[in-house]
Amino acid sequence: MTWLKNTYATQLPNSLFSPQVPVPVSNPSMTLYNGALAIELGVDEHLKEERQALEYLSGNEIVPESQPIAQAYAGHQFGHFNKLGDGRAVLLGEIETRKGLYDLQLKGSGQTPYSRRGDGRATFYSMLREYLISEAMHALGIPTTRSLAVIKTTDKVFREQINEGAVLSRVAASHIRVGTFEYARYLREEGDLVSLLQYTIERHYPELLNHENHALALLERVMQKQKELIINWLRVGFIHGVMNTDNMAISGETIDYGPCAFMNTYHPRTVFSSIDTGGRYAFANQPNMAFWNLQVFANALIPLIDKDEEVANSKVDKVMKRFPETFSNVFFEMMNNKLGIVNQVGVGRELVQDCLELLAKHQVDYTNFFTALRWGGELIDKLRHDESFKTWYVQWNIARVKGASVEESDALMVKNNPVVIPRNHMVEEVLNSAVVGDMKPFQTFLEELSSPYKEKASLQLVPANFDASYQTFCGT
Repeated sequence: MTWLKNTYATQLPNSLFSPQVPVPVSNPSMTLYNGALAIELGVDEHLKEERQALEYLSGNEIVPESQPIAQAYAGHQFGHFNKLGDGRAVLLGEIETRKGLYDLQLKGSGQTPYSRRGDGRATFYSMLREYLISEAMHALGIPTTRSLAVIKTTDKVFREQINEGAVLSRVAASHIRVGTFEYARYLREEGDLVSLLQYTIERHYPELLNHENHALALLERVMQKQKELIINWLRVGFIHGVMNTDNMAISGETIDYGPCAFMNTYHPRTVFSSIDTGGRYAFANQPNMAFWNLQVFANALIPLIDKDEEVANSKVDKVMKRFPETFSNVFFEMMNNKLGIVNQVGVGRELVQDCLELLAKHQVDYTNFFTALRWGGELIDKLRHDESFKTWYVQWNIARVKGASVEESDALMVKNNPVVIPRNHMVEEVLNSAVVGDMKPFQTFLEELSSPYKEKASLQLVPANFDASYQTFCGT
């Protein structure tokens, strides 16, 4: 009996996917295996034998009685609608756990009907990068897809240069995206959209089945999930880099770690992605893009919200109008938490706004600032030469002890401010070492990233001007 289900294939119309087995790879070898995640998912028994794990997770052997597929979806990429789909990924199936179903997908597993002239493969470098960043995000307490294994191959992958190939095993609550709904709405029949809606609610939000308007209830829930996710990204300085609708998961998880990066020096317009030349997905623009994506999602649901399109649009407008104000409220609450303001009643927004303006003015490291604010030291001492900062600092000290102790304020700051993040220069260093055969720096850094809120002896320092020329890439 198989240990992988596939309700996506058995409960949804076959127009939303294609049966697809992974294309075998050459000489697979296990580079990384997330044993703790395997135990958490309850698949450790099925993967305990190394040869068998290697065969399953490379795609060279199919789990008996499973039904691997490639999912179809569309998406607005930088604002332009495209027909897409799993061009280099195969969904092996779903793992049934006490928390629900989890997808097990192979990324870099060869061509599919949706490859669009692509080779369907992934580079060793880019799969190591996704493993590193996704596990770091998990440690930061941010909803995310996770990585079970990286299998290195001897197949050559051609990008700007010849690279070694690899296959990543990705685990997700599901791979249902806004783009999946766009595909069902605009490229399939209405019955397919109805089926997708019901399947999504039953899988992710079964409590919504009691709601009189399933589609509207799903829109509201996904809006809440996305709001919470983006707030977390802003809390730690994460820049996704490619917030296209096909990279927006209905589950509220961070998905697709292509051109992502973490901001060091604070600036709201920070961009690292080589393809985001206009700054569409810049750090501070991410809330706006989440709202834009949610509007696209709402439009895909219109036929199911009400048969009268005018009535449906009116209902959607009422939901969507709440996003800007509620997001702003939660944002300022999050930033006050970072500042250790326990009692936020009556605290104006000027404290946060002035803080961010000062960080941008003095080009201060975003992560280090909130740690140094609690610790004191050279970073804060330098800022005190600015009279504006001295005034702000006095106001901050008054606000954080209003109805609370310094110890309570510090505890709130510790909880909300990581000391360690995947610094861009460190990510590049460990990846460059890994691709030439030395995995030790990667493993050491991964271990350090596993405890991001732990008190450290010193702040992470970034080489001067490193980020000025730093770029990230999709890897496709």
